[in-house]
Formats: sequence, C-alpha cells, structure tokens
Amino acid sequence: MKALKIVFVSTLIIVLTTACSTIQVTTDYETQTDFTKYKTFAFYKTGIDKAPISDIDKRRIIRAISLELEAKGMVKSKTPDVLVSIFTKANEQVDIYENRWQPYYYGSFHRNQITKYTEGTLFIDVIEKEGKKLVWQGIGKGFLTKSSKPEKRDANIQKFVREIMERYPPK
Repeated sequence: MKALKIVFVSTLIIVLTTACSTIQVTTDYETQTDFTKYKTFAFYKTGIDKAPISDIDKRRIIRAISLELEAKGMVKSKTPDVLVSIFTKANEQVDIYENRWQPYYYGSFHRNQITKYTEGTLFIDVIEKEGKKLVWQGIGKGFLTKSSKPEKRDANIQKFVREIMERYPPK
C-alpha cells in the first residue's frame, strides 16, 4: 500500500510539473525553402486581426516576435520577404486526482483533488510574401497564468514567444 501511495504522489508531481511549468513547442516547415534568403519581415494584419485575444496582448506578442527576429538579423520592412501572422486558442483543462486510502484502524479516507487551469496555444506563421505560401509554423502550448500585472504578462508572453522562435529558422 505504501509503495502504491509513493507511485501515486510521484506521478502527480511529474504531471503537475510538466503540465504547468514548460512550454511544449513543435514546428513544421517547407523543407525545400532556403530560409537564408529571408532578410526582411512585416506583420500580416489580416491574420493577426482574427486572433481571439485583446489588442494589448496582440501588441505584446508582435513586440516579442519583432525582438526575436531582429536578434536573428532580420529587419522590419514595408517591402518584406516574409509576413508573420499569429493565432491563439485557449482550452480550459480540469484534472481530477482521486486519492483513496483505507487503513484498517483509522476508517476510510477518500479525497478528490480538482485542478483547473487554462492551456494556451500560440501559433506563429511565417508566410512567403510572394505567393502567400506558408513556409514555417511554430506552435507553443503551455499553462497560462492570469496575472493582473502588465509587467508579468509581458514577461510571460516574451518567454512563450522566445521558446517558439528559438526554432526559427530551421537548422
């Protein structure tokens, strides 16, 4: 019984740690594309306007993407090589952990622990200006905190974007 309890607690700690503290990043890209030819970028307003988040958060994301691309040597331009678009979605997650313990001399103990959190997903698309062809997509999925402090929201968004953009351009 004690071994079962240790396995349960260990599993719970692993699940909570991985679900809440990391950003899962996946990318996909056009393998025949020469990303070294892209030197300039602009944001694709039409795509960004469709993202179901506040304009303030959109500006935060755009600033963070600009910083990351500029750090990679790209320049924002009115005649860009690529357009950058974003999309977001959020899912409410509910985890229920059931803990039953029935020692013979203390009676039974039954307790469910319910955890609610929001799992957010940010899509960053890099679209070739000529032909409007998607050439790279980064997707970050992770736990979102509802901070009331704008500085904390800025930091969270910057971290989210940084982890996605670490994989651009593909190597």
